[in-house]
Amino acid sequence: MFHWLEQRPFFFAVGVFLTVAFAAVVEIIPDFAKQSQPTVGTQPYTVLQLAGRQVYIKDSCNACHSQLIRPFKSETDRYGMYSLSGEYAYDRPFLWGSKRTGPDLLRVGNYRTTDWHENHMKNPASLVPGTIMPAYPHMFTNIADVATAYANANTQKQVFGVPYDKEGMPSLGSWEQAKAKALEDAKAVVADMKDQKVKDAVAKGEIPEIVALIAYLNSLK
Repeated sequence: MFHWLEQRPFFFAVGVFLTVAFAAVVEIIPDFAKQSQPTVGTQPYTVLQLAGRQVYIKDSCNACHSQLIRPFKSETDRYGMYSLSGEYAYDRPFLWGSKRTGPDLLRVGNYRTTDWHENHMKNPASLVPGTIMPAYPHMFTNIADVATAYANANTQKQVFGVPYDKEGMPSLGSWEQAKAKALEDAKAVVADMKDQKVKDAVAKGEIPEIVALIAYLNSLK
């Protein structure tokens, strides 16, 4: 058999290719499948966090901020641990980004506070002199779309099998339950904010976009 192959270079090359390809598939696919599983500690977004993620996308924050830390020392020194594929298991869509006008935000929840985000979104230059980032005053008056966030979470649960309502995972329940939980989470956020109009809105049962956005940013760790 081998003598026959040695006399026919084309078939010998095909045989080598198929052997190497099979070995690569056997080696790579199981590891790839394992790496794509949620990283330990990774949880689905809460309804409030999803509402904030919608604001993040709507206002094109991902146009200037990536959420992908590459495995280089210059990256990890500045932003923290490099990205793992399993950290994006519940991200739909992914917000990796293709450029950085501003810093990467994948782990911003580890080093920025609610108070910092509030001031930064209201007046970026007050915290980062010389920044070109614009202010976002409308976020302090616009009301977050919690209903769409709840529908999004339910879709992810039913279609993609995101483990909402399982032990240790965020709970969805009915719309009324989800709305009450989102408001409860919003109250925890505004407890560390200073804007009185935002506080008053939450006290009345409304959730301004800034509150939802901060909840989302605080979850990025």
